[in-house]
Amino acid sequence: MQSKPKLSLEKSLALFEEAKEISPGGVLGIRRPYNFVEGEYPIFITHGRGSHIFDVDGNEYIDMLCAYGPIILGYDEPEINQAVIAQMEKGFCFSLVQPVQNELIKRLTKLIPSAEMAILVKTGSDATGVAVRIARGNSGKDKILRCGYHGWMDWCVEVPGGVPKAVRELTLEFPYGDLDALEKLLQENRDEVAGIVITPVGHPLAKPVSAPPEGYLEGVRKLADKYEAVLIFDEIRSGFRVSMGGAQERYGVTPDLSTFGKALANGYPISACVGKKEYMKVVEHDVFISSTFFPNSLEMVAAMKCLDILERDRVIERIWENGELFLAKLQEMVSSSAVPATVSGIPPMPFLTFDKVDDCYKERRTRFYTEAIRGGLFIQPYHHWYISYRHTEEDLAKALQVIEEALQVVSKEYPA
Repeated sequence: MQSKPKLSLEKSLALFEEAKEISPGGVLGIRRPYNFVEGEYPIFITHGRGSHIFDVDGNEYIDMLCAYGPIILGYDEPEINQAVIAQMEKGFCFSLVQPVQNELIKRLTKLIPSAEMAILVKTGSDATGVAVRIARGNSGKDKILRCGYHGWMDWCVEVPGGVPKAVRELTLEFPYGDLDALEKLLQENRDEVAGIVITPVGHPLAKPVSAPPEGYLEGVRKLADKYEAVLIFDEIRSGFRVSMGGAQERYGVTPDLSTFGKALANGYPISACVGKKEYMKVVEHDVFISSTFFPNSLEMVAAMKCLDILERDRVIERIWENGELFLAKLQEMVSSSAVPATVSGIPPMPFLTFDKVDDCYKERRTRFYTEAIRGGLFIQPYHHWYISYRHTEEDLAKALQVIEEALQVVSKEYPA
């Protein structure tokens, strides 16, 4: 199998050079080119339609990154567009809230097991930040135990620059799946831990986890109770993708607080911290949370319409069905390719990790993703992929074909 020709990215790269002169790094965080394959991936996108995106150079891609998760349906959804336009004509940013706030919160409390009350915010980092503040406000304790990525705020940011050491020392990390390690941290910090924050499923990427290890989430729940820590499920990724009520509904373990976002409104900036009344009511008097833009209604209207479609069209069931087939075929391809790689993730969120069997694993990964993007498949080397509702059978078959051809190139150039 010959390597595919490189795509033309002249306009994208020129815009990036311009962006670096006017914004630090040109673009922020995980979107920077070094997090993909530099010189191979587009940097500027013009539009999306269904499950495809189009860059400024006119290249078209099957998008399995889905904006890092918000696109649960597809791009340019007419029903959501119409609902948002109708609300726009009434106005959407006022000093006071609009009735749709109550409508959306009541809907969330019916769908999500842990939701007796909710606070609507904008981003995943907003929501996890609110949850941590509520946990501290209830307990009077300061330390947080975390597992995985939970946003960019000071309490959990992985890059220490700009974060005071005293703040960083209040957050301790534990490995997913290891109850003994979690209890050891709780014992070592007895009477100091306000909350335990965990992504219930989908972390870490490298492990071939199709579901939480048997008894693990139940064990975390018991340890939180034993050491009087507030249990927080970060469902920013898994909410409205694993099930309508999130991983907590699918796996039957209810946290005290949880955060939802991304797929809630198919790309509109909204997230929620939901939880039991006994914890949430601390916000009435003792914990401050406020923003000019939190009450904006366009995102709430988009969320209501997105939830309508998810329920009406059995979207999550369809995504799981397609994802199960995709994962099975991906595993079959990897097993027969002789490429040292591990298929991981769950059906809505697949991933492929290149095993560290020798010194060439990074080169294998780079070559694989180079071939993928040249073949018109937009996926990310360091973040799991997503399957959306608008991924057609043809899309997924094409994606698998591109993956198979990429594996053949990797196997030929970097035999294990």
